[in-house]
Amino acid sequence: MRISMATSAGKAGQANEDFAGAVPGAAVLLDGAGIPGTESTCCHGVAWYTHRLGGALLGRLSRDDGRDLAAILATSIGEIAADHRGTCDITNPSSPQATVLMVRAYRGRLDYLLLADSFLVLDQVSGGPQVITDEREVAARRICSAPLAGIPEGTLEYDRIRDSCVEALRARRNQPGGYWIAKDDPHAAEEAVTGSRPLHDLDSVALLSNGASRIVSPYGLTDWPGVLELLRANGPADVIRRVRQAEARTSGGPDARVPDDATVVHCTLPRSEAGGITAPPDQDARPGLAPLHPRR
Repeated sequence: MRISMATSAGKAGQANEDFAGAVPGAAVLLDGAGIPGTESTCCHGVAWYTHRLGGALLGRLSRDDGRDLAAILATSIGEIAADHRGTCDITNPSSPQATVLMVRAYRGRLDYLLLADSFLVLDQVSGGPQVITDEREVAARRICSAPLAGIPEGTLEYDRIRDSCVEALRARRNQPGGYWIAKDDPHAAEEAVTGSRPLHDLDSVALLSNGASRIVSPYGLTDWPGVLELLRANGPADVIRRVRQAEARTSGGPDARVPDDATVVHCTLPRSEAGGITAPPDQDARPGLAPLHPRR
């Protein structure tokens, strides 16, 4: 498996809170989140959290022992929580947290795990790309933001309702019926979206953070098959470059978005590798369908 990647901070001089890394046969992508200006809650910051958690994941994946991905994530979350529990208020809703996306080629199969809203694109040998994401945070945000409908922005009423919406969203984090993200609770890993595909069904795999996925939505510069074409032709950096151009064009306009950290990882399966592997029987794997289920 050949792996290429690119990442870009949303603003110059600002720490990149995404993390991407790889070991032979596996790759991870994390998109960090937290509340700016809350250094009193955690003295380390979001970038520290994503880099430490990403490093812990890669260390365990490098053992190439086929251990369950959710178990790897749970152990790693617990390890990093222990690293700063004594100095930081890690249970505070504002403390550092991250989306997690992992892929691993093992014994003729591609295993994957998603927690929160990054994007996995499976470049299928036939049937077109399959895009997988964990939509629970987006759904929770939509529900919690509903009271803002029709309220003029910039008004005191809007600010008051927005604050209550933010609190409502925080209350759904890592809770049944809400959404799940890597933070301080290892049990969140049990709720990850996981699946597996025979390697011979795939030509490549792409991992995109939320900021990089803007090339498809909201900017509509291309579709998911187009993303794969860009990656094959020019690599991950070209996807990010086009996102930055769109952000610059819309700056100050009604469709403006605050620039976000953007990261892309592209894993290519050479035909000699993917096509030559005979996958073990798996009753859950059917051509054109990737098993997709939250763990319970």
